[in-house]
Amino acid sequence: GYINSFKWKAKMKFEHLLSDINGFGRFQIIIVSISFIARFTLPCHFMLGNFIAAVPAHHCDFSVLDDAGVIRNLTQEQRLTVSVPVQEDGTPSSCKMFLEPQFHLLINPNDSDLFIVPCQNGWVYDNSTFKSTIATEWDLVCDQKWQNKATATIFFIGVMFGAMTFGSLSDRYGRKIMLLVSYIFGMLFGIASAFSTSFIMFTVLRFFTGFSITGIVIVSSVLSVEWVDIEHRKLVGVLDSLSWTFGNAMIPAIAYYVTDWRWLTVAVTSPLALAILTWRWIPESARWLIANGKFEKASFYMQQCAQMNKKEDFAGQMTPETLSSIIVKERKDRTYSYLDLVRTPKMRRLALLTGIVWYGVASTYYGISFNITGFGLNIYLTQFVYGAIELPAKLSVYYLLDKVGRRNTEVASLLGAGVCLGINIFIPRGMSVFRTSVAVLGKGCASAAFTTVVLYCSELFPTVVRQNGMGYNSSMGRLGVSLAPLILLLDEVWRDLPQVLLCSIALLAALVAWMLPETQGRCLPETIQDIEDEPAG
Repeated sequence: GYINSFKWKAKMKFEHLLSDINGFGRFQIIIVSISFIARFTLPCHFMLGNFIAAVPAHHCDFSVLDDAGVIRNLTQEQRLTVSVPVQEDGTPSSCKMFLEPQFHLLINPNDSDLFIVPCQNGWVYDNSTFKSTIATEWDLVCDQKWQNKATATIFFIGVMFGAMTFGSLSDRYGRKIMLLVSYIFGMLFGIASAFSTSFIMFTVLRFFTGFSITGIVIVSSVLSVEWVDIEHRKLVGVLDSLSWTFGNAMIPAIAYYVTDWRWLTVAVTSPLALAILTWRWIPESARWLIANGKFEKASFYMQQCAQMNKKEDFAGQMTPETLSSIIVKERKDRTYSYLDLVRTPKMRRLALLTGIVWYGVASTYYGISFNITGFGLNIYLTQFVYGAIELPAKLSVYYLLDKVGRRNTEVASLLGAGVCLGINIFIPRGMSVFRTSVAVLGKGCASAAFTTVVLYCSELFPTVVRQNGMGYNSSMGRLGVSLAPLILLLDEVWRDLPQVLLCSIALLAALVAWMLPETQGRCLPETIQDIEDEPAG
């Protein structure tokens, strides 16, 4: 009987072996739970800029004007009147001051023939919401406002390069070791950035923080998908992305209590210390080990999995010999690289289409997420609701993925996000609660699109270049994210331009997603040949 079962195994795919030892038991649950800890840090760092780079109300520091000590005897309101010009909307100017105190304005406020200059010696900030931010620490206001926005862009460019690097390194050296590298460097750079002594030092360290922590999401999502069977892939995709939702809803709470930017940065980086301690319990991907001819080690993890999942009778069959008969074609005697994504015609088309979709999804999602002050409501509340809406969005994705398929879910959510962005162009600015509600709905759709695209694309690429495919897609996504803060700066040109651009991007991505093949209920493609042999359409 054993010989027969061995021959029968020879035609087997990895999926069949996995279902023998339970493709979603205690073993897999442990992997998902451990990676949850580290993944919590990511959304916090991604949204950190909304808080540490916030710009509180400010005006010029006019203490120099008070030579004789006269101004000191005035009320705060009178001091502002004689020292700072008024803008058109009646509020004191943030960036201009009078060269000399204009005491006559106390009697005649309408005198307009005055000598106004940019702030001469720094600013005074309203510290009621934030004790300190990078904007108040290094005066990134007025003419330097763009530097403040640039910190987010530089961080995400780091994330983009990190995605490419960790994608190919984990295909070469394995998932487990690269996860540890990601944890350690993410923690070192994250903590170091909190102790920056200059703006330049801060941006450089933020770049490397972004570069390092990307490895966590890239490697852990692939590791989870590679250890579970077909039926539970979707569940794991959704569970993994719930760590984002959790982080997105938690950061406003943490930021509400930790109002100093340095300590806030330390606070959101600290879960990585716990992640480093739990790393030793994470297994290497058996699929990766088999594809790289490391059968002894693969056999060790498969047996461990069988024992933990109470399938001891199958543990004996997970011998290196059995495992070496899997995927006979195209053994990995060569290293795959990003070039393999474009060498053959069908792979080229796949890479082009998925890249555009990722760019669109990420740009839409973060374009909405970074715009938390644009609706005139409390920023902690806006950020919390933005995070909370993801829960129903992701649960509905879980339901829809099998009901209507991966592709339809992706197209529908992108259309939804585009429509919400479009509607908001026409709602008057005064209706801030209504505008925020539509934006939250759009954020929900964008979040559903994001959850779907991660799972969908990991199913589209074959195992041999799956990490490279995800790395490339992720980089396209990060490109979308890096440009999002800059798209929001375009409101200086025309107030609705950012919304119009984001709306068009979302609709274009929906159109492109429609051109991809459905992957529901299919075995994961293992080799590039599998993709090229697929029927067109």
